[in-house]
Amino acid sequence: MSFLSPAALIDHTLLAPTACAADFEQLCEEAVEFGCASVCVPASRLPLVTDLLHGSEVAVATVIGFPLGYETTTSKVMQATEACHLGADEIDMVIHGGWAQEGHYAQIEQELADVNRACEGRALKVIIECCYLNDQQKRKLTEVVMNAGAAYVKTSTGFGSGGATVADVALLAEVTQGKIGIKAAGGIRDYATFQAMVDVGATRIGCSATATIIDQWLKIKEEQQGEDVV
Repeated sequence: MSFLSPAALIDHTLLAPTACAADFEQLCEEAVEFGCASVCVPASRLPLVTDLLHGSEVAVATVIGFPLGYETTTSKVMQATEACHLGADEIDMVIHGGWAQEGHYAQIEQELADVNRACEGRALKVIIECCYLNDQQKRKLTEVVMNAGAAYVKTSTGFGSGGATVADVALLAEVTQGKIGIKAAGGIRDYATFQAMVDVGATRIGCSATATIIDQWLKIKEEQQGEDVV
């Protein structure tokens, strides 16, 4: 990370249920200023955000089946199709947690494959909500995500009982072996946590504390440059 701003790996996220148009306008301004990988917003805000980011290099992501994941497959496919038509470049989807607890992995894989087809080549990030899973389930679900052709496995919604952990990211990286991306999300509010996730294999970070992370990173760089001068 010495030559690359953390923003290049960040999905600058705003999913608060009470967020207003002005909040999304600020989100997009910050994403462009920082050089974020994407913004992640509710599907209802896609027309606004795609217009605001038109001509920029910031991708537009949205969520479906969010945050609980227990919608029908047909509903998730329809959500993905609509999101793509509204301008989404990336889709973050929550798996059916009940199916995961029941071991219905084939059913989950089929749903993911159906949604992935609806994405028509856009990146699908699959949220397995690690806080509700044991390590064996995390491993198996990561394999399912890979088999379904998704682009990323994602740790958390940020709305569950826990967010991303270094241990979980390391476990997912052990399974994926670099074949797909890993997105860490939930509770990442400072640069130290950001860097810890990247160090063990995260290739994308979902957070709303982007400004804080960038500010802390810049201060560290300034300190390092000062030491080099001395």
